[in-house]
Amino acid sequence: MLSLTNVRKTFGRVVAVDQISLEVAPGEIFGFLGPNGAGKTTTIKMIAGLLSPTAGQVTIDGHDVHREPVAAKQALSYIPDEPYLYDKLTGRECLELVATLHHIPVKTARQRIEEMVTLFNISEFIDQYAEGFSHGTRQKFVFAAAFLPRPRLLLIDEPMVGLDPQNAHLVKTLLRQIATEDKVCILLSTHTLSLAQDICDRIGIIYQGRLSACGTLDELRAQATSSGSDLEELYLKLTGGYGGERIDW
Repeated sequence: MLSLTNVRKTFGRVVAVDQISLEVAPGEIFGFLGPNGAGKTTTIKMIAGLLSPTAGQVTIDGHDVHREPVAAKQALSYIPDEPYLYDKLTGRECLELVATLHHIPVKTARQRIEEMVTLFNISEFIDQYAEGFSHGTRQKFVFAAAFLPRPRLLLIDEPMVGLDPQNAHLVKTLLRQIATEDKVCILLSTHTLSLAQDICDRIGIIYQGRLSACGTLDELRAQATSSGSDLEELYLKLTGGYGGERIDW
């Protein structure tokens, strides 16, 4: 479903992403981990078509994202780390706009919007202007907008930012459900290691622009030559430790 082949991205002399190759299958939840500045968001933006790779190829459902952008993006929904909405539209108008852009028939769009309102408990806000929404409410509307066109690939950058525990649990449940039942391919980038450990089928760790480790939790243990470590310990080992010094308090 999602394929990256020798993908590289440079900004002047700075190498942000260096020769990443990766395959993510339908129905798989792939966790993308790494320190700040490691290249996670740059990679996700290249998959989403917001940045062009300096070299290499990104394909979605067999379509090159940068040569066949419309065909590739028809299969894609993207949830960025900042939940952007059009502030001068109501919540309903934001969702209707997404439905229109995806050519969803009006009757189907209305039905799906009502499903999203119920699912994310946003009836109180659906006809209010987005400029008054809290960060958490914006995040729920962004998830609703992403689910609306029934994508085959879902890209998520920090899915739990701004969500309270109840809605965070809802999102975790929904992601697992649509991956398992609907065979949606999900790639999520997160700093929440417990989330990755709970729901991801495989995990990739990007470090200094390169994919330094990739696999199931057991495969990561083998790569780190550590038999009993949890994901936090493996992550620190595979990214060079925490880099801190002792503090004399």
